[in-house]
Amino acid sequence: MAEIQLQNVGKRWGSFVGVDNFDLTIADKEFLVLLGPSGCGKTTTMRMIAGLEEASEGDILIDGQRVNDMEPKDRDVAMVFQSYALYPNMNVYENIRFPLKVRGIDPKTHDEKVRRASAMVELDDFLHRKPAELSGGQRQRVALARAIVREPNVFLMDEPLSNLDAKLRVSTRAQIKNLSHELAVTTIYVTHDQIEAMTLADRVVVMKKGVVQQVGSPTEIYDRPANTFVASFIGNPAMNLMEGEVQGGTFRAKNVEIPGLNAPNGPLTLGFRAEDASIAAPGEGQINAPIYTMELLGDATMISVRVGGALVSVKADKNFRAEIGQTVSISVPQGICHLFDGQTGARLGG
Repeated sequence: MAEIQLQNVGKRWGSFVGVDNFDLTIADKEFLVLLGPSGCGKTTTMRMIAGLEEASEGDILIDGQRVNDMEPKDRDVAMVFQSYALYPNMNVYENIRFPLKVRGIDPKTHDEKVRRASAMVELDDFLHRKPAELSGGQRQRVALARAIVREPNVFLMDEPLSNLDAKLRVSTRAQIKNLSHELAVTTIYVTHDQIEAMTLADRVVVMKKGVVQQVGSPTEIYDRPANTFVASFIGNPAMNLMEGEVQGGTFRAKNVEIPGLNAPNGPLTLGFRAEDASIAAPGEGQINAPIYTMELLGDATMISVRVGGALVSVKADKNFRAEIGQTVSISVPQGICHLFDGQTGARLGG
């Protein structure tokens, strides 16, 4: 059992606010992802849970026990860093074994624990090698095994895939997903990569400048972003966002006219996902504009047009072909539209 409670936790350095009023309960065995751009406070939050940073305010509880004043070693958490932090003079076996030696675990149990952890991350054939003889993906797996061998109550992972190339990132991500299911340990995972968040998380916490913007399942955050920041951060491509005016239920911007909206008159930001829109017959869509760029994706063709200062994308059929500069008509039915306050960016209509 490892429920984690963050009660109005904050971190300040003088007048600078790194994390502001973070209030959340993380359920036992939950896989929680802290997501946001660099400097949003996600790593600072994790480091406060680990005890590597002191909270300026609020309480951190693990299993109901306040741990603010506990040393990191007494919190029963294991951390996997962005840098592998392996000992170059030790082979893989000894790197994995090292936490057991430090914590004074019975030496008779070491071999079984090390081999179990190495098997989980498929390192059995590399136990004799030094870190310098391993690839980046293999080194990250050693770091994972070193965390697993401790059998902690909580796993903390700080951007563990960011140093890997794209192909390795996909395979290692799958391995982490499988491990989280197999180990069933409360896990907090920090990333700026929204694909990692969407594929790994039970719940996602989206942060910006130290403030939580939205908490929810990946589906909830994707389907109903709380504001324009979340909408622009989640999705690949991100949600299209267009600034314009609503009059009598019709949204208008340059080259855009979308009727049938239940929205107050005045400035408004309208959003929709590229995959929800479609290419219409000439002149029959709600957006009519020249093609700015066209990208062949294999399974689809991504068309982009300019609407005011924004690029707006739509996924067309993979066989769709047109020339840059040619006018295209895009169907954006009112049912796929997300409405946001033109000034605050907050979602309208719940």
